[in-house]
Amino acid sequence: MNIVVLAGGISPERDVSLTSAALIANALTRSGHRVLLVDVYEGLNEGTDPSLELFSAEGNYSYKVDESIPDLDAVIAKNGGRKVLIGPGVLEVCALADVVYIGLHGAMGENGQLQATLDNYGIKYTGSGYIGSLLAMDKDISKKLLSLDGIPTPAGVTCSLKNDDVRSIVKEMGLPCVIKPCSCGSSVGVSIIENEKELDAALSFAEKYEDKVLIEKKIVGREMTVAILDGEVLPAIEIIPKNGYYDYKNKYQSGMTEELCPAPITDEQFEKMADYTRRAFKVLNLRGLARMDYILTEDGEAYCLEANTLPGMTPTSLLPQAAAAVGIGYDELCDKIVKMALK
Repeated sequence: MNIVVLAGGISPERDVSLTSAALIANALTRSGHRVLLVDVYEGLNEGTDPSLELFSAEGNYSYKVDESIPDLDAVIAKNGGRKVLIGPGVLEVCALADVVYIGLHGAMGENGQLQATLDNYGIKYTGSGYIGSLLAMDKDISKKLLSLDGIPTPAGVTCSLKNDDVRSIVKEMGLPCVIKPCSCGSSVGVSIIENEKELDAALSFAEKYEDKVLIEKKIVGREMTVAILDGEVLPAIEIIPKNGYYDYKNKYQSGMTEELCPAPITDEQFEKMADYTRRAFKVLNLRGLARMDYILTEDGEAYCLEANTLPGMTPTSLLPQAAAAVGIGYDELCDKIVKMALK
């Protein structure tokens, strides 16, 4: 097949996306596909005409996630200050492909905008549709839907950093608490507040990315994640950062976090999270694949933190580890995701 792998974009998770997409593109070529990796924002080089000749069976892509979140202003400046989110030639070359593998993370790639655009052009793509993407990406909406379906989530309040009295909300919530932007992933803009002295820095950090934030009561327990692939719930993974919590650096720098797969938990604990994962997948209108993050408390309750519609595919990412635990290698996983999109 001819496959476009879309990556990059104007998102704080840009570098994560480019790293995932490079590995995905190489894997798909090893499976016999012809591939073109495209930065959805930068688009094709000036003067390049979209054609099937751009697709290649040679996979030689590479990229590495830096420790710090990328400078998006610099990316925009490099492209002449262009505000259009989809670069030149992108939709045209996507229309030539048999399928588009969405290797994006955050922003347009996960909030449904890209999916809706591809739908309008009749272009097939991997992962959830625009409705599911929107519902899962907005932490406020997804939290309400999960709660309505009886899936436990941490007590929380959504507010505006500009218009609401955030300090009073935090005081009423009680410490420790977690402050996170409503529409970011990869722990971008997230802070865990243990005392009042940490609040100002946390609010400033979140405001860099979004005015709308979710303030949640911190749940103490073991961090878990459970993926679902083509209707099958994969083994749970326990996440143990060596320092601090599972932030951007600990997620994507090798050796910063220990992951145990399958997680050392009881069958009852796994079945509870598996049930919540299936229900969350359904209530959020997802398709193909997704990953749900949990905190498992001492009393055996699992609190769902969020749903991820485009799980990372970097060397340290969790979905490939969970798939490997049931005998699905990286190349097979990427090929399977593509074939799921064609069903």
